[in-house]
Amino acid sequence: MAVIKTENLTYVYGEGTPFRKVALDNVNLSVEEGELVGVIGHTGSGKSTLIEHFNALLRPTSGNVFIDGERINWDDKKTLRGIRFKVGLVFQYPEYQLFEDTVYKDIAFGPKNMELDENEIDRRVRETARLVGISEDMLIKSPFDLSGGQKRRVAIAGVMAMEPKVLILDEPTAGLDPKGRETILEMIHSYHREKKNTVMLVSHSMEDVAKIAKKILVMNDGRLFCYDDTKKVFERADELKAMGLSVPQITRVFNRLKEKGIDITEDVYTVDFAKKLVEKVMEMKK
Repeated sequence: MAVIKTENLTYVYGEGTPFRKVALDNVNLSVEEGELVGVIGHTGSGKSTLIEHFNALLRPTSGNVFIDGERINWDDKKTLRGIRFKVGLVFQYPEYQLFEDTVYKDIAFGPKNMELDENEIDRRVRETARLVGISEDMLIKSPFDLSGGQKRRVAIAGVMAMEPKVLILDEPTAGLDPKGRETILEMIHSYHREKKNTVMLVSHSMEDVAKIAKKILVMNDGRLFCYDDTKKVFERADELKAMGLSVPQITRVFNRLKEKGIDITEDVYTVDFAKKLVEKVMEMKK
């Protein structure tokens, strides 16, 4: 069953003004429950506008959005409240939104707003802290005493603790060093494996998306260019390049090797797979 579905979704900024811009143009999309989806597109392609409709932060100019089979009714405040608990949205640099005096309280903020009892709030805080690698002793610390990467994980944990059916993360590795990026990506991957819910990762990094996403959604000038398996999307390297995107570096390396006549029958888009492929070729040559 589709957990997210759009029908002819269109959104226009500045309607009736000289600054009118069509940010989303007749987008029809269906995302099945349990998918781990990468969302890519050049700056201004409509990525952020699209995901903000899923959380009911933006109201379509025309068209419909369905979450878990329910059409979002922007005139019903009770419905909107439920949608925002069902679809958790983590913005860029979420650590800037930390404000409580302990890590525990920051992670508990969302569950408290859901009016859960104290035992359930405590369970969610501790379970989510474990998922994101926050130890018990860190829960009593001020979030402002943590490193940048730890703050990022605490902020993401605050949304995860609401146990949304859909978790959307907008550039979750932005501004982090390579080790921090790797930690966040593995955390997201582990969360998806354990919870088995739908996760959408918005990113400019093809490497990040290739590493964990099973499917990729590509936006281009407000339109849905494609939504397909990761391998099939990166097979369209020339089309991606034409719209200002690229494929992972490792894919470009192996494409050049193919051009030079080296017999590589597989499409390569992760370093791990490249390593296995090279080892396989070396073994065959022994």
